[in-house]
Order: sequence, then C-alpha cells, then structure tokens
Amino acid sequence: MQNNNLTQENAPVFEALELYRDARIVPFDVPGHKHGKGNPELVKFLGRDCLSVDVNSMKPLDNLCHPVSVIKDAQQLAAQAFNAAFCFFMVGGTTSAVQSMILSVCKSGDKIIMPRNVHRSAINSLILSGAVPVYVNPGVNERLGIPLGMSLTDVKRAINENPDAKAVFVNNPTYYGICSDLRSIAELSHENGMACLVDEAHGTHFYFGEKMPVNAMEAGADLSAVSMHKSGGSLTQSSLLLAGKNACVTQGHVRSVINLTQTTSGSYLLLSSLDISRRNLALNGMEIVKKVCENASYARDEIAKIGGYYAFADELCNGDDIFNFDMTKLSVHTRDIGLAGIEVYDILRDNYDIQIEFGDIGNILAYISVGDKWKDIERLVSALAEIKRRFSKDKSGMLAYEYISPEVIMSPQQAFYGTQVSVPVRKSAGRISSEFIMCYPPGIPILAPGELITNEILDYIEYSKEKGCSLTGTEDMNIEYIKVMADCKRGQECNVNNLSKKRITF
Repeated sequence: MQNNNLTQENAPVFEALELYRDARIVPFDVPGHKHGKGNPELVKFLGRDCLSVDVNSMKPLDNLCHPVSVIKDAQQLAAQAFNAAFCFFMVGGTTSAVQSMILSVCKSGDKIIMPRNVHRSAINSLILSGAVPVYVNPGVNERLGIPLGMSLTDVKRAINENPDAKAVFVNNPTYYGICSDLRSIAELSHENGMACLVDEAHGTHFYFGEKMPVNAMEAGADLSAVSMHKSGGSLTQSSLLLAGKNACVTQGHVRSVINLTQTTSGSYLLLSSLDISRRNLALNGMEIVKKVCENASYARDEIAKIGGYYAFADELCNGDDIFNFDMTKLSVHTRDIGLAGIEVYDILRDNYDIQIEFGDIGNILAYISVGDKWKDIERLVSALAEIKRRFSKDKSGMLAYEYISPEVIMSPQQAFYGTQVSVPVRKSAGRISSEFIMCYPPGIPILAPGELITNEILDYIEYSKEKGCSLTGTEDMNIEYIKVMADCKRGQECNVNNLSKKRITF
C-alpha cells in the first residue's frame, strides 16, 4: 500500500535498503555473490557497503515490474517532484525510456513525426515497433555546422501532410543545448490528435532551475524520457519516464509496454540512486542548477578571452529552430583554430588528462555539473589556451557541417529485417543501408537503416574516421563493410539509376 505521509525528504527505496542491511538477512537467493562474500575481488573494487545492497526483489523491497510498496512510493514522489501524473524508474538507461514512449503510442505502420537528428534509441524503436518516420530535417547553423531544433513551421507542414500520424517526437534540448518551441509543438500536436513525446535526456535540470527552458511536463507533453544520470546525479544507466497530467496513455498501459523489454532483475543500486537523487534535486535543485549555470557562464567568458574558440550560448536564439538555449551547456566551436572537435577531445585526454563529454567534426562539449570545482574549470580553460598555442593550424580543407539530410527510401524495420548483402563501405554509394553508422557519443546516426547511401555521406564517414571519431553501428567492427538491401522491390537491386522507380512510399 502507498504511504501517503511521505514527503520529498523521504527516499523510500533507499530507506528500505538500509533496513534490509541492518536486519543482517542470510541470503539464499540471487545474486550469487551473496553480499560479496563469494567474490572478494569485487568487494575490494566496489566496497562491502555497495555489495550488501546489490540484492534481488523481495517483499520488503518491492518489485520493479509490479510495484506496490516502496518502489511505488518512490516513483510517486518523483512524479510530484517533476510535476508529472506518474513516473517510472528505468534501469535500462534513457534508451529504454525512449523506446517505451514510442512503443506506447505507435504500432506497425503508424507514422511518427520526428527530427532526423534523434538518438539511435528512437530509430531503434521504429525497428522494434514497425512505425514509420516522417522526418522533419532540422535547420543547420552554417557557422557551427550543427543541427538545430524543430521549426514550428516545419512541424505544421509535416502534420498537415500527414494528418494520420500518431505522434510528434522532439529532442529537447539537443546535445548542444538547442531547444525547440516545445510548448507550441505540444499544443499543435494535441490540436491534431497526436501525442507529443519528448527525449529530455539532457534536460533533467530544467525541472529545478530558475530561468530554464520550459520542461516537457510544463509544456504539456504526453511522455518524456529524462536521464537522471546525466545532470541529475544518479548512477549511470538510471533514468525516468514521465507522463503528463493529460497524457494520452494510461499508467497501466505504459507499464505493460515497459515490461516487454525492461529487465525483471532491476538493480537496487540504480533504483536507490534515482530515489536519493530525486530527493536531492527536490530539496536542493534550485541551488544546484544555479551553481552549474555560474560555472558554465564563467567558463564561456574565460574561453572567449583565449580567442579562436567560440563557446556559444543563448545569443544564437532566433525564436524558431533555436527557440531557447540550455545555459548549463559548455558547447565550444573549435574549427576556427584548425582543429576538429574530436582532435581537441583527444588532445585534452591524452596530453592534459581531461575527459570531456564528446568531440565531433567542429565542436566539443564539456559537461558541467554540480560536481565540478572552480579549479577544474580553470584547468580546462588553461588546457584549451595551450592547445590553441601548440596545436592550432590552418583551417582550410576542413568539413564545415555536422549533419547531412538523409533520403529515406523505406522504413527502418523493413531495411533492418530485409534481405541483405555486405559490401565495402566505400563502394556502397547508391545502395540502401540496413545498418547504422554513427559517431558515439553523441549517438546520432550519420546513416540509419532504410536510407540512401550517398557519396556525400561516405565522404563524411571517411573524414570522421581520419579525425579520430569513434564510429559504431555496423556488424563489422572496423566499419569497413556495411550491410545493404539486396533487393528493394520484387527482388531487384536498387541503385542510383532506378531508385525513383523502386522507391517505397507510405
């Protein structure tokens, strides 16, 4: 039964685990390490306190698949803290939350409107569900080369052209901190009978800071996937799935969908970290986010003094596809000093022992959180200044874009499960991809199943390899071969010359 006397100062899962540990229960259940006694090396590495609460579901600790006590209480407290109707704890990362959102509202053949610069988890959801993407290609900032948010005009056009679509999916914010006009997109979706789904992986702090971009629940979205482990302080792989006050789906339906793919052995280390982190944000979130914003602002100002770099922020806002900006993001353009972002990323790690979040063709992202100290910010800024002095070079010949609008020939599911052949990547132009190719992080596909492989895309992949990006996605671990559709229609090969005749439309 739910405890109605709980407040945001409580952490039900954490408190139940403490009681369990104090009870000195003798375990004759899984996990087999038995509080670490069966694996001394693991105890030495992680600590006895950690392993003593790495336990299995049991009556006093509830069950993630069917919560009726402490997990239910903890999820309800999280829903209150995030102003949601209901909340689910996710132990498969925000990937599982994104997939559950889409699977909750889309079935095979249903259309879903989304930006093409989505995380791979969203396209994986289309493979699982059989839903068909209607891509709204984002704008591109010509100086930075980065994809932007969704233009409201483009969303309106997509809705008008596809009135039978079931949902509109929005990244908010993007990896770079770009926000769309989420409130207007949610209103537009609902006016046309469509759900509004939000990948809010990088927006946990939007719920707790002052003067933050609008969060998904405030904007009226139906469902939102929130990466607590990114800016919320919980353990890696722990996440939340939130539902709005007027969500188009019921709590029971979403739970059933989650249970299709989420583990039946939910980690109590992850669950308790969500519980503790929610409590911390609910009680101290305003102060935490304020400090993060101050650190990021200071870093941007200091980087600007170096010259050559461009630490961009809300001056980019245009009221459309850059409707707002996440001021906690330290996104820095590097191409003007003649270095790709991934090159600066590698130099920071290899020469200065500084690990940033990611580097791509023209930018880096240093993730700023409450855990960062001023001396760490100073060390990063000093390293960037020295990198400019030691490693900068002529920028001529560098690629100037991060995003290429794809040509979609068939649904991701059709391409992923279709008859395939493996061909050299360099010789795959004109074929239809059955696999992903992406730089990770950030995990936004350069190429996804069902898309036409062009020479422009191949040049971008080759350039990314040369600059040192970590490419993933193909069965071939060296990214030298890619699986493509062996036939496109009636057993005939698709190529550049006959695509217009063989294109599959929906």
